[in-house]
Amino acid sequence: MTPGGVQTVYHTRTNDDIEFPHAEKMTPQRMRMIVHAIEETLDKGLQKNGQVVWPTGDEVGDFLALDLGGTNLRVCLVTLLGHGKFEVTQTKYRLTEEQKQDEGQALQDRIDHGVLIRWTKGFGAPNIEGHDVAAMFKDSLKRLNVPAELTALINDTTGTLIASNYVDPHTKIAVIFGTGCNAAYMETAGSIPKIDYVGLPKEQGMAINCEWGAFDSFDHQHLPRTKYDIIIDESSNKPGEQSFEKMIAGLYLGELFRLVLCELIDSGDLFLGQNTYKLEKAYAFDTAFLSLMESDVTDELLTIIGVFTHFFGIETTLEERQFFKKLAVLIGTRSARLSACGIAAIVSKMGYLEEGCAVGADGSLYNKYPNFADRVHEALTDIFGESGKKIVTHHAEDGSGVGSAIIAAMTKARKDSGFFVEY
Repeated sequence: MTPGGVQTVYHTRTNDDIEFPHAEKMTPQRMRMIVHAIEETLDKGLQKNGQVVWPTGDEVGDFLALDLGGTNLRVCLVTLLGHGKFEVTQTKYRLTEEQKQDEGQALQDRIDHGVLIRWTKGFGAPNIEGHDVAAMFKDSLKRLNVPAELTALINDTTGTLIASNYVDPHTKIAVIFGTGCNAAYMETAGSIPKIDYVGLPKEQGMAINCEWGAFDSFDHQHLPRTKYDIIIDESSNKPGEQSFEKMIAGLYLGELFRLVLCELIDSGDLFLGQNTYKLEKAYAFDTAFLSLMESDVTDELLTIIGVFTHFFGIETTLEERQFFKKLAVLIGTRSARLSACGIAAIVSKMGYLEEGCAVGADGSLYNKYPNFADRVHEALTDIFGESGKKIVTHHAEDGSGVGSAIIAAMTKARKDSGFFVEY
């Protein structure tokens, strides 16, 4: 009843036969097919035309680390204490969309060699792709009179690999499941034909930054994309690219949910008679809302009531809320099971299954999304059988910041000892 005494009737009809639930059933057989395709892609990546070692765990010293992610810029003072221990003091700044799209050098003013090939994670800053971002950063430090020297430029996933191994030497793989997604592992130089010209020993370790978010891009032959995935892809600033990432990463899960709701609204099956304009804006439904909905254990699903009334001004029925929670579970489960496919591909490629291995994991999805890690482990068992239980993920504390510091320490030590390969 409105304040004027007029009765308002809200109409809803949720349809369990919408495309998303049926298309997203990631069966063990389907996952194994994806694992095989990812493994083949990894092999191809090593063929196309830096020397890195594991940390000893005894690296010590104070190092500054800057971590530019898809959501935040972190500045960390990392004190390496040796024996696999460290301390971190950090400041975090949330990035605005304007900053992520700003002119390239301006981003460096406010971010030893590395050419940015392509932006991901929603970045679109011009005049930076194809340029050496390390050189740009050094120029910014000099211009701003900052008394700091850039020692190493690394990817956050490589940093997580090194940081995780520093704490637990059994860690062989690192993964990031956050705003974006990626993985890194250690390969032998002899298995990387495209660096044969460097002349490294065949058994020399080499960190591989997989950039697996780009898997199945452009041709789209392997991943079970739905019409909602296609909408996200075609409306992104990089259509056709980062296909795997767009089906897994935290940047996109809330948008998947919103697109399903918008379709039901447009067909007159949801929220009839209510003002839904706030849901019409792309990416208005944050992935954090899915986390809240999955965590709601109340009989009336009170948290879900709060999400829709507080953020969108929409009243919901219990039946709707039950449907929303089910949809959130489907989206979160698909993300975790696809993520497990990536891990399984590296495990299979490197032959880690028999002995098992630890996987260092970081990122907001892994750390904060309900049941994400459990679903990854369940999927690994579905793929490998009981042997999959030997592959265990663990939280990598501040992988990107600490990893940067460890690599800086390793690089400095090798330079000081005169052992440094230039190529």
